[in-house]
Amino acid sequence: MTPSAALSQMTTTAYGFLLPLAIVLPVAGVLFALLLGGRGAERFALAVMPAGLILSAAIAVGVWRANGVLVYLIGAWPPPLGIALRADGFSAAMLVTTALIISGAGCFAFLGNYRTPDGATEARAPLAFWTLLLSLWTALNCVFLSDDLFNLYVALELLTFAAVPLVCLDGRAPTLLAAMRYLLFALLGSALYLLGATLIYGAYGELDITLLSQKVRPEPAVWVATGLMTAGLLAKTALFPLHLWLPPAHAGAPAPASAMLSALVVKASFFLVVRLWLNLIPWPMSAAPTQILAALGAAAILFGSVLALRQERLKLLIAYSTVAQIGYLFLMLPLASGAHSWAVAAWTGGVLQAVSHAFAKAAMFLAAGLVAETIGHDRISGLHGIGRLLPMTVFAFGLGGLSLMGLPPSGGFAAKWLLLSAAVESGQWQWAAVMLMGGLLAGGYVFRVLAPALAAPNEPVPQRQRVAPGREILVLVLALCAMLIGFAPPELLDLLQIGRPVSTMAVLQ
Repeated sequence: MTPSAALSQMTTTAYGFLLPLAIVLPVAGVLFALLLGGRGAERFALAVMPAGLILSAAIAVGVWRANGVLVYLIGAWPPPLGIALRADGFSAAMLVTTALIISGAGCFAFLGNYRTPDGATEARAPLAFWTLLLSLWTALNCVFLSDDLFNLYVALELLTFAAVPLVCLDGRAPTLLAAMRYLLFALLGSALYLLGATLIYGAYGELDITLLSQKVRPEPAVWVATGLMTAGLLAKTALFPLHLWLPPAHAGAPAPASAMLSALVVKASFFLVVRLWLNLIPWPMSAAPTQILAALGAAAILFGSVLALRQERLKLLIAYSTVAQIGYLFLMLPLASGAHSWAVAAWTGGVLQAVSHAFAKAAMFLAAGLVAETIGHDRISGLHGIGRLLPMTVFAFGLGGLSLMGLPPSGGFAAKWLLLSAAVESGQWQWAAVMLMGGLLAGGYVFRVLAPALAAPNEPVPQRQRVAPGREILVLVLALCAMLIGFAPPELLDLLQIGRPVSTMAVLQ
């Protein structure tokens, strides 16, 4: 972003008033849920969901109509004295995705085990779930709208303390252990990030990313600070080899929590990696580090896919596939850097991958939850004939798997095709080869599930309990969202370009 563009964003823009509302709304939901308690908490949370979805869509429409970044100055004080909230095309896409997935997971939970039982005034698990869900939504919106390094640290901490309890909501010893491991990784990541932000502030006296992007130069303080912040964010994103906490945490959490953790929570820290290396750091400086990050992403694709193939439990398989699919996001970084001709395709492909993976993974984790509830386990070897009991659920799982494999006409295909095209055009063939290999491996672990699920059982499949049709419909809707992204109209792709970092290369020339 050029200096003149940065100065133009020092005032509140039209539609900018929507940005603080996206944070205030779920915060109000948390406060009223705690105040009302019991059945009132879930009712108020369910009322907040459509309102939050409408607000997120309004922000996206505002970005599109303004054809520029929306800005809101808190207290009318511009940075560096004040704090600015900003929303570009990437932010708008993530806000809408977050609202849709949290609404879907919330409705799924309400129709399942997180509804206050009839005759009871209050139950611990439902009250905790709805409060944490709204807290998670608040933190995610803060991440996607903040542009201040310290505010982003606060948002990451809020996200951690909302996500960790969701992992161990059932109180079992294995989930408590997984949550503790998750907490340790997250706190380590937060400490590294905060240390890096402190060094940046000491060097430049500012924390606003837009203003800092005009001042950052290749000097030791910047390299140390960005290295620390990146390491902390990678620990939170669970990028290989810092992925050790993710599989047990995501696989052990309740199905609605697993869906939100895998679809959204890991994307928040990735979102900040993008802001750090594409928005804050000028292109000549970011060229080598983004190649290193892409190499880690490539290792994640191969390593996570191979481990997914070796799993015996369905939720663990899906969790390790998350480790693999996160790797595709980091391939975006070296391809979308600078003002190259292929950068537009790479940027669009990276954003579409983040969104399509979110919907596909949410659908697959919810589908795995329904399978476990129906037959009492999620062992892959015991899934024979489950397709006859839960045809809609297995179909939704298959649609999510198609997106992970990158087969047309899914959103995953559109995303991976754009990334593949950018890799070929830029001459970075190694990333193209990794993407093709990752698609084949994804096909292998998806087939491992679908083959027994669709096979005829040797004996009747024991049905532990019936599943509400509405929950199956919700899973299918999320899976269809992952597919429909492949049919995204040109207007949506144009929206994603608003605020795309393209001119940082010119600053140092």
